[in-house]
Amino acid sequence: MQENKPVLVVGLGNPGAEYLLTRHNVGFMAVDIMAGDGATWKKEKNALTTRVEIDGLNTILVKPQTFMNNSGTAVLALMTYYKIPLENLIVIHDDMDIPVGACREKVGGGSAGHNGIRSIDANVGREYRRIRIGIGHPRDYDLQIDPADWVLGRMTSEQLDKITGVILSIKLDD
Repeated sequence: MQENKPVLVVGLGNPGAEYLLTRHNVGFMAVDIMAGDGATWKKEKNALTTRVEIDGLNTILVKPQTFMNNSGTAVLALMTYYKIPLENLIVIHDDMDIPVGACREKVGGGSAGHNGIRSIDANVGREYRRIRIGIGHPRDYDLQIDPADWVLGRMTSEQLDKITGVILSIKLDD
């Protein structure tokens, strides 16, 4: 991480009240929790942003407003505007292949079918830090529903509690 540059922390989700508290919006939830209750969000470069200090790092929290499939355009615009190097980009997103209440991190890799990640990869490259928050898979619950319906579905209160706990444990300076 370049010390003299801010860290851009992008939470992936879809804008709009109808997507609030859906599994696909855990990235938005994460940056909202990181920002705290008094945060002032401003609209810039097709995103909502706020500046905070987290773990001693000058941090710009981001919620792209382009919808998931086009998240990369907002990320690229902000990285260009603030001159953020790829190594200072952290993307937080949902992952169906990780159990609810678990979190995994990696640098680089493929999109694993996640359209938000695919869009960011196409716009800025792949070698950035990814924080993947588990939302579970419908088969974990013996449900026969389309995975697209699962990610756009609302979480139970138990799932929400587990995911909130995971978000509160995230450290940016690792």
